[in-house]
Amino acid sequence: MFDLPVETKTQRRTYSKFRKELIRHGFLMMQYSIYVKSCLNKEAAEGTVNLVKRFLPRDGHVRSIIITEKQFEKMNILVGEEDRNISILGDNRTIEF
Repeated sequence: MFDLPVETKTQRRTYSKFRKELIRHGFLMMQYSIYVKSCLNKEAAEGTVNLVKRFLPRDGHVRSIIITEKQFEKMNILVGEEDRNISILGDNRTIEF
């Protein structure tokens, strides 16, 4: 999850670069500024967090949370529909936000 400043041209470029890096490393957009990635296990999820740390922007806020597939399945959609990207994630995997 991230919230990056986008007031200047440089900030928008930083935002775009960070978003593209997440996608390049296998993340899918769940909602604006919320990206998820399916990992085989907790160790792989922790490795992904360490990978993201290598291309963090200097400003803004970036957060990560690791949850299991079972926890993810308990999420309730209150308004709208499930995005097709989420259905790509597969079964019995750790989901990283």
